[in-house]
Amino acid sequence: MFDAAVFGSLFLTLFVIMDPPGITPIFLALTAGRPAKIQKRMAFQAVCVAGGVIAVFGVLGHQILDYLHVSVPALMIAGGLLLLLIALDLLTGKTDEPKATKDVNVALVPLGMPLLAGPGAIVSVILAVQKADSVATQVSVWSAIVAIHVVLWLVMRYSLLIIRVIKDGGVVLVTRLAGMMLSAIAVQQIINGITQVVRGGA
Repeated sequence: MFDAAVFGSLFLTLFVIMDPPGITPIFLALTAGRPAKIQKRMAFQAVCVAGGVIAVFGVLGHQILDYLHVSVPALMIAGGLLLLLIALDLLTGKTDEPKATKDVNVALVPLGMPLLAGPGAIVSVILAVQKADSVATQVSVWSAIVAIHVVLWLVMRYSLLIIRVIKDGGVVLVTRLAGMMLSAIAVQQIINGITQVVRGGA
């Protein structure tokens, strides 16, 4: 009742797309200055949001996109623009919105979506679920989805130890680096979406 090849293939694909090591500096930058308890809660919330979004699209992905008349390239471009706005805030240090709102927004957007549950991960899961034509492959697909989210939570949860080492000055540096990385990810996502539109993907 388990297909190791399907599990490994999807897990590796999602690992590359969702990039647990790469999310660490971005998570640290977006949650900097908050108590450790809140940071841990935000890590859990972000993973739950990402898992929920991935699960919904895994089950109803095509129906949702068709109903909204939204193409995958459009989803990629919209996600890229959203990430670019967040990246510009990190680069310029504009993070002075009210703390309560900030706590909620960072866990949901951009961490939960579109950073973790981005267009690439959503499309990969939709295709994997579609191709799963037996109980064994379905179990393997959903096991891989759960496994990658557990890894993401562990990485973000224990990345908080880094803050104790780098102190406030290091956090500022990490924030600027994260903004640069995030802007590059956003631009690449927009380029990929536009490329698919040009090739007739829309």
